Amino acid sequence: MTPSHPILIAGESWTTHSIHQKGFDSFTTTDYVEGVHALRKALEDRGWRIVYQPSHVAAREFPSSAESLSARFSTVVLSDIGSNTLLLHPDTFSKSRRTPNRLAAIRDFVAAGGGLVMIGGYLSFQGIDAKARYGGSPIEEALPVQMLGGDDRVEMPEGGIADVGLPDHPIVAGLDSPWPPLLGYNRVSASPGSSVVATIGNDPLLVTGRFGNGRCVAFMSDCGPHWAPDEFVNWRGYRTLWQQIAGWVAAR
Repeated sequence: MTPSHPILIAGESWTTHSIHQKGFDSFTTTDYVEGVHALRKALEDRGWRIVYQPSHVAAREFPSSAESLSARFSTVVLSDIGSNTLLLHPDTFSKSRRTPNRLAAIRDFVAAGGGLVMIGGYLSFQGIDAKARYGGSPIEEALPVQMLGGDDRVEMPEGGIADVGLPDHPIVAGLDSPWPPLLGYNRVSASPGSSVVATIGNDPLLVTGRFGNGRCVAFMSDCGPHWAPDEFVNWRGYRTLWQQIAGWVAAR
């Protein structure tokens, strides 16, 4: 069963500005990339409607209240989008105008019955150099995990295998084992009362919980490269995993 309202995915986009130096001369190139395709296709194949806001779009257009989120969406997915993008609306940063705290809006949306998923990455949880900065924020209140104070990345270039500790949980039901290797994740600790569905190394990888009347999921690795290599993205369980995450978190 799919929810009547769409899923809002925010993030999973970036722009790379490169300087090419060739002896005396140099020139620059710019490349814009969206990393949402595999996740979006997995969910759309199951019948979910997706509204996608790349980070630069979410900065201005992400809904500003729990009521507006509830009226339009069943679930919010945050993936590789730092807290500043949602906190610092352009009208606040550039024009010094007061605007609503959209992190608090997401928290209140979940408390009222909405779903929240955070997917790992360099600008998720605390992120690289702690620049994602979700620790201590209203988002941390609504998630089933507690964050570190600094850079929380764990790089595993050799590959790390998930250990599914709750194989009967609806999110992982029917998935083949072992999962393909992942190349890194964000280190967190599970909140009291949450369910650690899978671990990697000695740390949580997939954690579920409830906040108020809503449900929340934290997946500490990525939904695409680089932490989720092609081997993981092309795994036949990839689609099932994300479809079941979406189904569980949207349930009431």
